[in-house]
Amino acid sequence: MVTMPATALDPAVAARLKRTADGLVPAIAQQYDTGEVLMLGWMDDEALHRTLTTGRCTYWSRSRQEYWVKGDTSGHVQHVKSVALDCDGDTLLVKVDQVGAACHTGDRTCFDADVLPLGQPVRAAPYRPLPAPGRDH
Repeated sequence: MVTMPATALDPAVAARLKRTADGLVPAIAQQYDTGEVLMLGWMDDEALHRTLTTGRCTYWSRSRQEYWVKGDTSGHVQHVKSVALDCDGDTLLVKVDQVGAACHTGDRTCFDADVLPLGQPVRAAPYRPLPAPGRDH
């Protein structure tokens, strides 16, 4: 079990979260007015607290081991409209007003480039390298 750092997250909210072994909860970002699913990020208690109190999505970068506020480097800001916890307490749904692209590739969403075929044998998508470090998501 991972010991979480001290945070100002409401203890009643923190008690409802079911975290991964490394203390994280997946957070799905969705465009608030269209329902478009934009991306998936990870939050710990502190990232969730910052998201709830600042109105900007803050995530935990598993690769860089640091917090990042969506849009601080790219300008593609996520303005938080609401945050909901699913029935199991293991996933967050963050409804946002997305400014610009949500995906680090420059696409509007992280889910529009590799749509898998239904009812056909599945072939792996071509390898796409990740962008250089320093860009948010």
